[in-house]
Amino acid sequence: MSFCCGASMIGTKGTLKHFHTHVHNVPITFCPVCHRVDVHYLAQQEFDILAEYAHGDGSTEVDFDEYVERDERALLENCVNHENEEPIDVARSQIDMSLDLLSFAKAIDDKPWQMELKKRLIVLNSRRNRLLRRQSSV
Repeated sequence: MSFCCGASMIGTKGTLKHFHTHVHNVPITFCPVCHRVDVHYLAQQEFDILAEYAHGDGSTEVDFDEYVERDERALLENCVNHENEEPIDVARSQIDMSLDLLSFAKAIDDKPWQMELKKRLIVLNSRRNRLLRRQSSV
């Protein structure tokens, strides 16, 4: 499971830029709070090699899926949430996880972590409320 600023990262595929080369369909994880993006740790080595070769060849675009075969299930097993889930379900899951972590942080009396988790909960709650308003207006 990948974490960032205390939130679990969401697994998906995306396009990343390596110098002047865009690499499409890269397995990535991203943080729903701070929007940090990382190459999935199981694909990092292949991404580095492919991106370097493509850049060295002067390619401006390359498709990760065309050169690397990966087991999708193995990549997604590491992620608590996935991009294909309903956004409101992702928000609720992230809030539940953050509340569990906050309870633990309180139990071990880790004040800085508690403050970080409270900030994250404010962001996640705001996102959940926006999604609920959007659902009710449809």
